[in-house]
Amino acid sequence: MSPSVAKGNRPVRIAQIAASTVDRHEIFGMLAKTTEADVFCGDFISEWNMATRGAGKALGLEEFSYEPAFVDAIAPALEDLERNRIKVAVNAGVTDTAKLAKLIDGMVKERGLNLKVAYVDGDTVTDTVKQLIKGGKSFKHLIDSVDHLGKDGDEMIFAQCYLGIWGIARAFREGADIVLCGRVTDASPAVGAAAWWHDWKEDQYDELAAALIAGHLIECTGYVTGANFTGFKRFPVNVKTGFPIAEISATGDVVITKASFFTGEVSPETCTSQLMYEIQGPWYYNSDVTAEITDAKLEKIGKDRVRLSGIRGMPPPPTTRVGFTTMGGYQAEMHWFLVGLDVKEKAEMLTAQIKERLNPDSFQCLVFQTHGSVPKDARTQASATLDFRVFAQARTEELISHKNFFRPCIDVLNITYPAATFHLDNRQSFPKIYYEYYVSLIEQSVVRQQVHIGSKVIDIPPPSVTKQYPSEQPFTDVTNPVDLSSFGPTTLAPLGYVVHGRSGDKSSNVNIGLFVRHADEWDWLRSLLSIAKIKELLRDEYTGNKVDRWEFPNVWAVHFILHDHLDRGVNSNSTYDFLGKNVAEFVRYQKVEIPNKFLERGRI
Repeated sequence: MSPSVAKGNRPVRIAQIAASTVDRHEIFGMLAKTTEADVFCGDFISEWNMATRGAGKALGLEEFSYEPAFVDAIAPALEDLERNRIKVAVNAGVTDTAKLAKLIDGMVKERGLNLKVAYVDGDTVTDTVKQLIKGGKSFKHLIDSVDHLGKDGDEMIFAQCYLGIWGIARAFREGADIVLCGRVTDASPAVGAAAWWHDWKEDQYDELAAALIAGHLIECTGYVTGANFTGFKRFPVNVKTGFPIAEISATGDVVITKASFFTGEVSPETCTSQLMYEIQGPWYYNSDVTAEITDAKLEKIGKDRVRLSGIRGMPPPPTTRVGFTTMGGYQAEMHWFLVGLDVKEKAEMLTAQIKERLNPDSFQCLVFQTHGSVPKDARTQASATLDFRVFAQARTEELISHKNFFRPCIDVLNITYPAATFHLDNRQSFPKIYYEYYVSLIEQSVVRQQVHIGSKVIDIPPPSVTKQYPSEQPFTDVTNPVDLSSFGPTTLAPLGYVVHGRSGDKSSNVNIGLFVRHADEWDWLRSLLSIAKIKELLRDEYTGNKVDRWEFPNVWAVHFILHDHLDRGVNSNSTYDFLGKNVAEFVRYQKVEIPNKFLERGRI
């Protein structure tokens, strides 16, 4: 009997219980006590821990090769998972999914529970990549089109690709209750669960694509229920957002809602905010389906219930994303404080004096940054204080030792600006290892995905049908713009008074989505936000690199990709905004001429 018939052909209710290693892991146990969801999904892997866990395993530096946070989360929930017949699919294995599966299976047996544990692997492709390189294959970074892996791949210490959904679906079909994965795509646990529940086939692209975007909407847990949302002021300061549930029907109809005992909200605005996150164009690629999302529509159908529609499915690409970890070197930083008058001149003096004592040629990266500003009428000394940061990276530990970095930075104390003071906590000034992380593409046909359940090992073949897509998505600047003067009198005010925003990273790229609250504001927004305008709003933050743009008319959004904006991404970034999440807030802070009739509706 197929799962869809056995379960009355009702929608599967998929709850996202974790979005990272630092999510609220006690929620797993709380939600398991209820029957509000059929499947729990969790995303415990990011580019950051792919690099750190991968390098740690390769170099023998890490205690854990899986994510222990998942173990802490599921441990108190196991009995309730069995009692309420809740399935689990997570990507928490990182670099040793087999080891994690053995640990969880041991916990299950120790408690005498009837839960079957399976795991999916094949995502570690270090040896495969090295063999391909020896055969003449080049892996160019998707961001700068450069091969960073060195001759014969000797710069690479770890390689991990993104698997898809069918290993998860097959594990459930084989009777698994808990399916553990290494690096699958963020939404794959949800899509795999839906494919199992409804017994979907490989070519049901529309259904798979709808589930893919549903999985994307819930993958960041509280983000789709009001967290990281520019409309946050509508919530009490102690709001506890989450946890989202995607109801996915056999025909691919999707409703996004949330667990009943949490606050926050699920609305078209919160869903649009999450839809804008990490997308790279109108085509949203996954290992098993490509979703065309230009016509995505989000409609409120009840309290905390939003219907997703307008998603079209297409075959997947023949390739999947692969991440390479290389040894970057060592980094350190130290901080000074600047207060009150003439902070610009103080920073210039300090920079010049420190540079004179350092050897800039010793460093791969050496930056001097001032963070903060002094208000015109500061009422406290703290509010008139700026942070002056010196950040350095070098190939060897000796080059960035206290003798060669920290001492030259502080030895100017008695010759520099008035009231010079450096931070006495110098723990960040000790050298620490950092890794470089690069992304490329690998043919799915060379990846060997397997399901392990009991003594059985099942090969999961690559997609039988794929589609080659252009290397660049169909971006466009403003078409048929409306005369901005037609919207009536305006006032110069921050863009964010009437425009929501969301931004984030993909390697060193930043994606930024901006959207409005009302249909009559859409023509104004899309006409205002050209590529030239976003460069202007970025001001001195604009890097001079390529900017792509496209529109989502049904959710009143304009989206941009800022190429190579983040200085090499999260693992080696020299800035505070290493995830690119504050780029949207900086743009919303900039002033534009806003029609008065929009301002009269009240600030966001």
